Amino acid sequence: MPNKKEKVITRIQELESINLAREEDRDLVVQTKKEVEKDNELLALQINQELRKNNIKSIDVVGAIGAGKTAILEKIVEIIASKYRILVICGDITTRVDADRIQSHNAETIQINTGRECALNAYHIYQIIKNKDLKNYDLIFIENVGNLICPSDFILGTDKRIIIVSITEGEWVIEKHPMLFKMSQIAVINKIDLAKRLGTNVEKMIDDAKKINPNIEVITTSAKTGENITKLIEKLEL
Repeated sequence: MPNKKEKVITRIQELESINLAREEDRDLVVQTKKEVEKDNELLALQINQELRKNNIKSIDVVGAIGAGKTAILEKIVEIIASKYRILVICGDITTRVDADRIQSHNAETIQINTGRECALNAYHIYQIIKNKDLKNYDLIFIENVGNLICPSDFILGTDKRIIIVSITEGEWVIEKHPMLFKMSQIAVINKIDLAKRLGTNVEKMIDDAKKINPNIEVITTSAKTGENITKLIEKLEL
């Protein structure tokens, strides 16, 4: 028998994990997902209204593991702690390492351990908001679980979302993970002090962010040296 020529496959685009569901269950899976998203949005709106009623500024910080989210928050808190009464909510699979680091800079912190969940959702935040006297705070930061995918599924009711990536993740990281850039007001490209050593094309990263979201503000920073941290604070209107 003649050999059949194999079809060359260079890329498969999987749009939805719901394709794993059996055909008879698929409609139910889709409907459940839509209801979860709707419930999250309603709860996020309630959170935002409650924070605004108490004149609390709120910022959601997203980014991959090792991008420098905690280090940047440490720098910010250290500078503004005398001006604001700050609560920082940290999300991680386990431990409260990040919360302890930030707390050492005179901010109250709460750790949410999500277990197998890869992002915080509005329900997590609501559980804290409803059990806190919000009159004790002027500013809330939420440091989301470290990744560039799952947090795009859930808004948290904050005033702003900033996304942090680093040049050590490679100059294609923004192009490969567009969703959170579409949903953020500020993009931070961190670890700029390593740019020359690594040869990363920072301009490409900036251009990629702008192509994905023309309205996003892009700032390059170094949490290690403190470069442009005050500029970031200004952009956050703090």
